Amino acid sequence: MLKGVFPVERFAPLRTPFYYYDLDLLRRTLRKVAESSAGLPGARVHYAVKANFNPVILKEIASFGFGADCVSGGEIKAALDAGFAPEGIVFAGVGKSDREIDYALQQGISRFNVESAAELEVINELAGKAGKTAPVSLRVNPDIGAHTHSNITTGLAENKFGINYEQLEGVLRLALRLGHVKFMGLHFHIGSQILDMMDFVALCNRINSLRESLAKRGLPCGDINVGGGLGINYQHPNHLDIADFDAYFRTFRKHLQLPQGTAVHFELGRSIVAPCGTLISRVLYVKEGTTRRFAIIDASMTELIRPAIYKAYHRIENLTSDEPEEIYDVVGPVCESSDVFLKGASIDKCRRGDLMAIRSAGAYGESMASGYNCRPLPPSVFSDVDF
Repeated sequence: MLKGVFPVERFAPLRTPFYYYDLDLLRRTLRKVAESSAGLPGARVHYAVKANFNPVILKEIASFGFGADCVSGGEIKAALDAGFAPEGIVFAGVGKSDREIDYALQQGISRFNVESAAELEVINELAGKAGKTAPVSLRVNPDIGAHTHSNITTGLAENKFGINYEQLEGVLRLALRLGHVKFMGLHFHIGSQILDMMDFVALCNRINSLRESLAKRGLPCGDINVGGGLGINYQHPNHLDIADFDAYFRTFRKHLQLPQGTAVHFELGRSIVAPCGTLISRVLYVKEGTTRRFAIIDASMTELIRPAIYKAYHRIENLTSDEPEEIYDVVGPVCESSDVFLKGASIDKCRRGDLMAIRSAGAYGESMASGYNCRPLPPSVFSDVDF
């Protein structure tokens, strides 16, 4: 638990809710990523900026020499401002605007991950006008169902992302014909919060089969970007605070069959930053219902929307109580019935003013925060900074 590890007296004077980031855990995680990926020749790790684009977090990650996976022009700028090198930035997204493409071309990023023939033709046109050649990878929709929430699967045939498997050859031949793009490789991504390594084995098998099929037709495959998707343990953040990067990279090393020297790109986000972030909130009221007891806290879906849209689980701890556990529905103050963090949670007895820790909130928490109900965006506090 956070109690005893992070002194509550440091939290008590601060206005809640706010995000607390354990930078030591982030650094230990980044060292583990570097160590685990070193066992896979040609591995190149890009941090998925959409998971968390807090400038302090970005600078820490950039300092380890990783690249950046961006899905908007704003994310490219945030990555550059944080110290990521342009040659390590890849730009994905199913709906890149002309302005974003122009900006990425001007910055000299390393790759556009292209998701349709229509997009490929626009990038070619804009690159020609700019007097440049755009390096591109084609994002393939491999039609693989990952064992995760339906809202965060991205590799099925009916998903909006990527080029359908049966259309790839035609788009690849188009890329090879166009004069202002340079085909560099293939890009895949099957989903997020994946804990079953067999999903990644299935991806490897699909890539191996596709590469062999393209080679038989005299078509290049280039380098391979397998996306990200590695999940974390939300149930036990105190005991399993770093994702299983060893198993993840070992899976690709064992099952991916590529020519020697082929670069393999990874786009990890959640698994890097989720464990280091905690949303700190305060109990406003304890409400006794007929059959349920509610802990109404001052954090809401505007600070952490994942439970509302994904039914996502986050462990919740009472930092200021040592009394026996009781059962609560932990809810926020926003005027939406979905503003619920956890139902039937067993938590140390709650009283007005208690500090609550919503764990593993470093990914898709602050980055998805909104001003709904005219609520201010949450501030951030870091373990290395006195407050």
